[in-house]
Amino acid sequence: MYPLLANLVLIVHLAFVVFVLCGGLLVRRWRWLAWLHLPAATWGATVEFRGWVCPLTVFENWLREQAGETGYQSGFIADYLLPFLYPYDLTRDFQLFLGMVVVAIIISMYGWLWLRSQ
Repeated sequence: MYPLLANLVLIVHLAFVVFVLCGGLLVRRWRWLAWLHLPAATWGATVEFRGWVCPLTVFENWLREQAGETGYQSGFIADYLLPFLYPYDLTRDFQLFLGMVVVAIIISMYGWLWLRSQ
């Protein structure tokens, strides 16, 4: 059961990352979604800028340890999706760059939405 739960957490994590990066596009259709997207985007950028480890990562790793796994070397999800969430060569400079990309994407999307509403 632990491997299944770990993979589920990984999928939720990936969905959250996609929502952080692209959720602003959904706000055009559903304005109320901004109340969810802006805090999520703030969290995503803060994690990158501060160099924190996301609690979803910690939880997923704990689940994998409970399953007796030693890392992400097994299974489709682990082999193909993990490099997007946890690059092996992640450095502090690259993490700061990712934070700036998140902020730039969000400012661009909300700027575009604001201009379209004028």
